[in-house]
Amino acid sequence: MSETNPYMMVGERLCMDFINTVSWRESSEKRRDWFTSYEKLVDWCIHAEVLTGQQAKALLLKAEEKPDESEEVLKEAIEMREVMYRIFKCISKETSPHPLDLERFNQSVSFFYQTLHVTPEEDHFTLKFKYTEKNLDSMLPPILQSAVDLLVSKDDLERVKQCEGDACGWLFFDTSRNRSRRWCSMADCGNRAKARRFYQKEK
Repeated sequence: MSETNPYMMVGERLCMDFINTVSWRESSEKRRDWFTSYEKLVDWCIHAEVLTGQQAKALLLKAEEKPDESEEVLKEAIEMREVMYRIFKCISKETSPHPLDLERFNQSVSFFYQTLHVTPEEDHFTLKFKYTEKNLDSMLPPILQSAVDLLVSKDDLERVKQCEGDACGWLFFDTSRNRSRRWCSMADCGNRAKARRFYQKEK
């Protein structure tokens, strides 16, 4: 959640890092949304390797031609992110997601899965979303797919956790062998908690 590195990727899954594009998510005073424009959304997608530089350039040129549409895509991305956040936060707390959130999530699945198609590879076939630079929301299907893959993997859901740092709110997929990870990053919230414990002990 570092302010010096706005693209710190610690979620271990694409959907987790997408959810974590809000710093200090649970703080009313320090909360900061990274997606302040369509350009910022595209820039993050380059960093997350959702888009190539060439794809991003094409989308930005298209966004200049259709600013209203790009603004709608930004709103859609933020709404999808917040729905995913609420769903996975519930999972991290071992509670059931709200039916309305699941309904909204499934609406996104129904919409974007229309672009899935079978693609032949060297010795097998794969399912891929059809990319087109004409669609300003073409970065969203891979992110949605990451969330779907995680949601339908029963054993992996137990590894979805929320950082224990005060007001952090970031989510992550715990890849540690003994599932003992507690912080978004030891260099960030982990160090703050460590310093706090030391101060209280000395006091």
